[in-house]
Formats: sequence, C-alpha cells, structure tokens
Amino acid sequence: MCFECENRDRPGYVKRLRAGVADRGWLVQGVAAAGPYPPWAYTIGLSGYGLPELVVTGLPALAAGSLLNTLAARSLHGPPFSAGDRVPLREGPLVEVVELAEPSAHLHFAVALYGPEIRALQAVHADAQGRWPWSSDFRDGEGGQPVLGVRRVR
Repeated sequence: MCFECENRDRPGYVKRLRAGVADRGWLVQGVAAAGPYPPWAYTIGLSGYGLPELVVTGLPALAAGSLLNTLAARSLHGPPFSAGDRVPLREGPLVEVVELAEPSAHLHFAVALYGPEIRALQAVHADAQGRWPWSSDFRDGEGGQPVLGVRRVR
C-alpha cells in the first residue's frame, strides 16, 4: 500500500517532498502492489521544469526507481520525450512513451505540489522477449503492466 493511503500526516509528507524536490530536482514516489494491481512509480518534480512527470507500472520498486531516474535525467539534459517515442536504454528495457489520459487521477503527490493540470508520460516497457503490453503474448499472457493512456503509433 502507498504511503498516501496509510499516512496520517499528509501535510508533513508533502512538505518533506517539497524539500526533497528542492534539494535533488525530482523524486520518485513508489506505490506498492495491491490485490490485482501491480506496483508502479512516478516522478515528482519534473513539472517544476515545465516537463511532464514520468510513470512506470509493473516493475519492482528498485527497477522502477532506476528506470525513472535515468529517464528523468535524460529529459532534463536532452530533447523532451513525446508520445510514441521509443527509447532504448543501455541497461534496461526498450521503452515506448505513452501520454497519460488523466495524470491527476494517478499522481496524487505531484498534483499536491504542482496542481491538477500536470502532464505525465508513461514509460511502457517491453518484456524480456521484446513484446509490448498491447500484445496478447506479453509476458506469455500474464499481463501486469497497465497502460494508463492511449498508444500513439508513429
């Protein structure tokens, strides 16, 4: 379960997030798996640079954090990502960028810092065989990576 769901000191947590973003530039907020829903994570802080926040679903916390930190650094120091981009990573899966349909429905703490008009992109990752979650054979039919927007094919 996520900290937000269990937290009794939300204003204090938001204050700590604001300080962490000011200190480091961005943070990664993880959300644990719950029932049929896999774990997921998102950045908080890229909105402060005029960039969309980044999201990944279906990866364990450490892998999600590593992927999001890599992509956040690239987005700050290179051309911005756009929906439909395929991004090869040296030490990670190939990802395809999908624009979130409703970022404010999923990125509660980014909304707390930047408001409900934030933008977000999901880093959708291929499985070990290079298959995507919109393919019926993704992870041999096991699923586990919800896509939070509509895929834009280029």
